[in-house]
Amino acid sequence: MDYIGNNNKAAWEEAFDNRDPSWGSDIIVKIKNEEYPFLEKEMVEVIKKIGIANKSVVQFCSNNGRELISVVKNGAEKGVGFDIAENQVKFANDVSSSLEIPCIFHAKNILDIGEEFYESFDIGIITIGALCWFRDLKSYFNIVSKCMKPNGILLINEQHPVANMLGAPGEYNYLENYPLNLCNSYFTKEWIENDGMYYMTKKTYKSKTFTNYTHSLSEIMDNMCQCGFFITGFKEFEYDISGMFEVINNKGVPLSYILEAKKTCEV
Repeated sequence: MDYIGNNNKAAWEEAFDNRDPSWGSDIIVKIKNEEYPFLEKEMVEVIKKIGIANKSVVQFCSNNGRELISVVKNGAEKGVGFDIAENQVKFANDVSSSLEIPCIFHAKNILDIGEEFYESFDIGIITIGALCWFRDLKSYFNIVSKCMKPNGILLINEQHPVANMLGAPGEYNYLENYPLNLCNSYFTKEWIENDGMYYMTKKTYKSKTFTNYTHSLSEIMDNMCQCGFFITGFKEFEYDISGMFEVINNKGVPLSYILEAKKTCEV
């Protein structure tokens, strides 16, 4: 793991240790009582179309495990999640164990996933806030591809790259009276942040360093194709799934997307 990966690991673990008491408190209840909690309804529609009965499912950057557990409970054979933060992985394993859902989570940088997981999964899931932690998407998708079985399906439900051009509330370039102001480059940019992970902690604090990257759609799709994936579906939505741009929901700006791809060859 490189120094950026180590720094991000420390920053995420710090954020999880300082999480707001309400964050994650509803996981067990919602998973018990709802069919597919913590997933966008359009993502659920795609999953139902594919079918998960008796299939193996993997999530790359699984956070606290809630999304993967929500999927696997509906009849998958097993679920495996990978996340860099050890305390989040422990939390996820505790939840899946208490619910007796066949998921196991591993504390591992995606780029360090070993051969024991290659060609192991029918369905792969990548959700919001995953791709931005990797500078080199070709290396990332190469590992993802290796983990998928031949003809395995990869689903990505992420923030639309166009949203990265906008200023978000609390940022220096955000204009409250002009929230559609484009103030950042659409293309790859490195972001270094030390003001915490607000969505998890509900507070701003001087944190360990988070380093993340923005990527264009062409960069995402091109690297997927170079790593053996064939894109079979792509839908864009004018609603925010990040919690940062809800004020411009349904204003004609692409804010999120679902991309569906199939592994067709080895690289």
